[in-house]
Amino acid sequence: MKTLLSIDIGNSDMVVGLWRDDKIEFIWRTPSSKEKNAEAFQMIFREWLLESDIKISEVDSISLSSVVPELSDTVSKAVKGLFEINPLIIGPDVYHKIPISTERPTEIGSDLMCNALAAYIRAGRKACIVVDFGTALTFTSVNNDGSVAGVAIAPGLKTAIRALTQNTAKLPEVPLEMPTSVLGKNTVHAIQAGILSGYTGLVEKMVQLIKEELKTPMNVYATGGLSSILSPLKDSFDIVDVNLTLDGLRLMNHFYEK
Repeated sequence: MKTLLSIDIGNSDMVVGLWRDDKIEFIWRTPSSKEKNAEAFQMIFREWLLESDIKISEVDSISLSSVVPELSDTVSKAVKGLFEINPLIIGPDVYHKIPISTERPTEIGSDLMCNALAAYIRAGRKACIVVDFGTALTFTSVNNDGSVAGVAIAPGLKTAIRALTQNTAKLPEVPLEMPTSVLGKNTVHAIQAGILSGYTGLVEKMVQLIKEELKTPMNVYATGGLSSILSPLKDSFDIVDVNLTLDGLRLMNHFYEK
């Protein structure tokens, strides 16, 4: 039985999945704090494993994707020391082994490549779009031949709300809840209407434009911690999977070791 740790270091959180024989059994999350050193991350991993009744020696492989350069080396050092395993760091040196390609491998985030790989494989190696609702809202498009057609990036939902409330003295904190009307009756409702309803239109329009530009049928996948917030979009997605990036990390490891 093969046991894999897939580590996704994002701008807000580090998400870790434990896979056994290609089935995810545990998912853990901790803030992506640049103040933590390797020893602090080792302690976090130890606590997770202890709570889940997993021995350190059970872990066979580790794959790691990071969009936070300051944490890449720290977490890599932590897992090397704890598990005595060199993690597979997802980046341009890995991409030649997978059925996904990009013209500019140094410019596309490793998380987006993981998303693209997972969606492409699930789509039966056919064209697809991945909408990732994270700190940034990203649209990654893949052609039928596995080449990345391109990426579009917009501020994420929390980022947009934070930018509005932090820079406007009288605006309150706003919960991420879909409003019942696009016409706000109070300040909180008005912000929810403008941003959440507005982002619904943004996503629908971007998916439409991508399909029109590429002129091919495309499956649409949604991922990211906020992918279920915009309920009116549920019919716009073929699959919503908050763990798509972790699955991409698993597949990166699979293809690299073949």
